[in-house]
Amino acid sequence: MFLLSEIFGVNIFCYKFMNYSISQNKGKLKKLLIVFVILLLALLSFMAGLFFSGKNEVLKEMAKKEAIYVGKVIGLYSEARSGVLSQDISFDLFWETWDALKNNYVDQEKLDDKKMFYGALKGLVASAGDPYTVFMDPKITQEFSEDMAGTFEGIGAEIGIKNEVLTIIAPLPEMPAEKAGLKSGDKILAIDGESTAGIFIDEAVNKIRGQKGTDVVLSIFREGFEEYKDITITRGTIVVNSISTEILPDDIFLLKITNFNSDTEFLFNKAVREILDKNSKGIIIDLRNNPGGYLDTSIEVASEWVDDNVVVIEKYSDETQNENLSRGRPRLAEIPTIVLVNQGSASASEIVAGALQDYKKAIILGEETFGKGSVQNLESLKDGSSIKITVAKWLTPNGRSINDEGIMPDETVELTLEEYNEDKDPQMDKAIEILKNQEEYQEILNREEDSNNNEEENKN
Repeated sequence: MFLLSEIFGVNIFCYKFMNYSISQNKGKLKKLLIVFVILLLALLSFMAGLFFSGKNEVLKEMAKKEAIYVGKVIGLYSEARSGVLSQDISFDLFWETWDALKNNYVDQEKLDDKKMFYGALKGLVASAGDPYTVFMDPKITQEFSEDMAGTFEGIGAEIGIKNEVLTIIAPLPEMPAEKAGLKSGDKILAIDGESTAGIFIDEAVNKIRGQKGTDVVLSIFREGFEEYKDITITRGTIVVNSISTEILPDDIFLLKITNFNSDTEFLFNKAVREILDKNSKGIIIDLRNNPGGYLDTSIEVASEWVDDNVVVIEKYSDETQNENLSRGRPRLAEIPTIVLVNQGSASASEIVAGALQDYKKAIILGEETFGKGSVQNLESLKDGSSIKITVAKWLTPNGRSINDEGIMPDETVELTLEEYNEDKDPQMDKAIEILKNQEEYQEILNREEDSNNNEEENKN
């Protein structure tokens, strides 16, 4: 009672004022208690507000320090947990983003639901950070199938991403790209004036491809150029026979493989029979500007030189390995062989060159290859789309990583721009020269082996 008097400044008289009625005292006490409770609750609310405000700030700071990708993605196969503080990500966020774009974008009429959806899937697959792991919508999937069949409309050039720059891997022989002067290694800075910075492979293909007779302008930069040049290319129908042959002087058989496509195995077997029928004294396999193709086809080709042994090793993320063995009998193993390569030789081309080099079945001549040594599986989706997923890396039989190293030639011979413009081919000339001189052929073929033996002797 006295404490209440002192705190609230209320004149409360005690027993000496008993002349007041009991009812009056009870009424005043009741009012004082109500005032006390209200003030106490206000004080507690204020203190609680300070406490929880500070706690929330602490929690916010803690959350900021957590990695943004910590936690599970929820809402796909299970319901999100309610009332739980976590960094889990709900698929509801996708639809929130979708709705925000649909409701707020300035040019809403330009938004297309299918393009938005497929764009989201592209971004999902691209998050792997691998230029060869890509999502392809139904249109791009169809074009990819046409590529492998060897018929399509476009400029006739294989493109890829090298050091994060869109690059010409190989212009196909006698096709519009080659006729316009494009070369392996050319960097494509823009397509019809639009920058290619950060572009996906399938996007670039889609922009470059087009109806026969229409034009596309590529902004090209090449070593030796002072600045980029705009090159206009008229698109055409691209029909590619992946193998062509020619009989050179001194019974040397030239076998040019432009791709490892669906027609390659049939054409290659036909060429092998011709080589044997003509009793050829030497073989030149021209894999320059060959961007690759089917793994099985490259193994079939290498098997004509490699007898019952490993052609290429697939190495997976868990360090397990799958050894792909040669098939059939090696009908060409005893015929001196030279393989021509350059920076446009990639993928399946590097498998063949690497296997023949490791087993000393051929001399690799020319320039260092592109270095595209990864395995992609093609997963077909129910709407006609597909995903190319990198599942492994390729190693040569001796364990060399094609992706990291490429294939270094046994005999390095460059082809300069001046020689190219003058229709000179020093790489082909050198290959013919070596095959005509069997002593030189054997010397180059065994050069690395002799070097390794000398190193071992020096260690001993």
